[in-house]
Amino acid sequence: MAKLAFLGLGVMGYPMAGHLAAKGHAVTVYNRSPAKAAAWVAQHGGTSAATPALAAAGAEFVLACVGNDDDLRAVCLGPDGAFAGMTKGACFVDHTTVSATVTRELSAIGADLGLGFVDAPVSGGQAGAENGQLSIMCGGEAADYARAEPILAAYARICRRIGDSGAGQLAKMMNQIAIAGLVQGLAEALAFGEKAGLDGEAVVEVISQGAAGSWQMANRHKTMLADKFDFGFAVDWMRKDLKILSLIHI
Repeated sequence: MAKLAFLGLGVMGYPMAGHLAAKGHAVTVYNRSPAKAAAWVAQHGGTSAATPALAAAGAEFVLACVGNDDDLRAVCLGPDGAFAGMTKGACFVDHTTVSATVTRELSAIGADLGLGFVDAPVSGGQAGAENGQLSIMCGGEAADYARAEPILAAYARICRRIGDSGAGQLAKMMNQIAIAGLVQGLAEALAFGEKAGLDGEAVVEVISQGAAGSWQMANRHKTMLADKFDFGFAVDWMRKDLKILSLIHI
């Protein structure tokens, strides 16, 4: 079992870190709000630390799931950042959805310090994190990925190295394009049916068995028809991800 640090205990990070502890790893957690870290320790054991650097001290792998590019830089860099506490040969694994630009920037800084770096954004939402059934798309050196893969298995349904540094984040952008299009299309279809006076459930039962069928239709149509949207992946996070996409020039 490995000595790990996990930075960021939001709706995704909290259960992901819990799966690592359940596998027997020694996990030290850090969260900007200490109360959340204390609650995690009370539930899962392990320890908490006051700064990313203290959490990362002596860890073989430091994993992070924070909010955006600036948040990631904040937990990595500076005297209290994770890089300051990591020992040469340790590996940083980033589960945050961020730009490939910041990924490559931090990967290069880490390399100069003798650290591995794997960008490993996830798909599957809160339910996937809680059930340990996330899809993980990774970028980075093949050797770093090979070391990290057994750790990520704690909450992965599938985990693959896509390519060099930043490739995981670019793959996540493909994922978000596909999801956003499907969700928008499903919402438009259900709104159209409602205005046309059709029974949405009856229509979905039929069309879901044809070419229109999708995971989103199977898992989201009931809540959409009931006007229930306060759960799952937040719209603000999707907007953040699509803004990253708008800045990519390829």
